[in-house]
Amino acid sequence: MHLSRQEIRKTKKRKKLGIIIGIVVLLLGAGVFYWVTQYNQGLALSDDGTLKEQNEDYGIFDGPEPKFGEINILLLGSDARKDEDGRSDTLMIANYNQETKKMKLVSIMRDTYVDIPGHGMHKMNSAFTLGGPELVRQTIKENFGLDTHYYAMVDFKGFPKIVDILAPDGIEVDIPYTMSHGIYMTLNPGVQTLHGDQLLGYVRFRHDSQNDFGRVARQQEVISKLKDEAVSVHSLTKLPKLLGAADAYIDTNLDKMKMLSIGKGMLDNKSEKIETLRIPVDKSFTERRVIVGEVLELDFDKNIEALNAFLDDKNDLADTEEPKVD
Repeated sequence: MHLSRQEIRKTKKRKKLGIIIGIVVLLLGAGVFYWVTQYNQGLALSDDGTLKEQNEDYGIFDGPEPKFGEINILLLGSDARKDEDGRSDTLMIANYNQETKKMKLVSIMRDTYVDIPGHGMHKMNSAFTLGGPELVRQTIKENFGLDTHYYAMVDFKGFPKIVDILAPDGIEVDIPYTMSHGIYMTLNPGVQTLHGDQLLGYVRFRHDSQNDFGRVARQQEVISKLKDEAVSVHSLTKLPKLLGAADAYIDTNLDKMKMLSIGKGMLDNKSEKIETLRIPVDKSFTERRVIVGEVLELDFDKNIEALNAFLDDKNDLADTEEPKVD
């Protein structure tokens, strides 16, 4: 039986289509295999379960739903476990504006003297010990009038591993003087490229004339540089492993879709630098010794005014508008 030319052409087209579909299926399969394998490798970095499993007793985080396109994420860094009397070593609020795609970062110093709901006057970092992320949220709202919608708590044991995935070539910093006390290593002065464990020592060092002020500045510096690494093109291939490590070492109520939405916005606006603020602001506090130790007693009016001005998105929106032509 002889086939017509038209039938032969149709047969060849079907074969080509079959080959193309086969190649696509193979590529998709390889992609899925890569994602699953890399994700599991990141998850396997933790030897003792995920941070969420370790901290299951912290209870519910009762942050409201975001409004007006603005998301506030409470960032906590701690060595604490649920059976230890740990305090939050780092306390920041990441503010993300969904319209301008800008990220802002507010650091609240650990010795800030605040009224913790139900517990009276304490250092800011005591809120975490007394009631976990939810009490930290309540304390910030009570004292500064700012509510946070989500939280993300980072296990410092996992911080170096996440850094090494994100920035395998290290992060360059300029170390002003020798750092050693309290960080179990020695960091020499000068421009240095630091990897995971070293970078953790750099952001945690506080035994100098600047005390916690210097540490907060270094934390903000490193977060900004890690953001630059995160939005770089070469980081996209590390995304599945990074998500696995994040699931192991970050306890958060921020869902994956919201994370990806924020990540996409930052990629779209990757040249934008993170703006930072420290609470207390300059000339708005006094150092005192009280029953709980050395504290920073704030002029709350000045700090709330500075915080509101910093987070005000009116100027940010004006910057993104096209100039009017008469």
